Amino acid sequence: MDLHDYLHVRMESADIGRLSSLALAHVGDCVYEMLTRGRLVSSGLTTARNLHSHTVALVRASAQYEAAQYILPLLTEEEQDIFRRARNTKVHGVPKAASKAEYAYATALEALFGWLYLKGEYDRIN
Repeated sequence: MDLHDYLHVRMESADIGRLSSLALAHVGDCVYEMLTRGRLVSSGLTTARNLHSHTVALVRASAQYEAAQYILPLLTEEEQDIFRRARNTKVHGVPKAASKAEYAYATALEALFGWLYLKGEYDRIN
């Protein structure tokens, strides 16, 4: 049996470059949620109800929009390019609880996290 470490997936830059922004966002969505859940658990929240409600509040599009606004000035030029490309991606639907702009920024933030994760830039993600 061929075992792979899918927890720490690393791809070559050329292979990552061939992925669509939505593919990067697909990975980044999970990375962002794992970070959020880890942060909440380590902060002392223990009940499933509290963990769930706080997680939902932090990973919804409007919260990701705010997080994106916070980190944008801290991004490298290459990270800004990834973010911008993903922000401009055409999506087929926007959740009712989010504006089109919030959803675009949330998608871009997730794509950035996916890109960093696939590059193995774990310190940068943190």
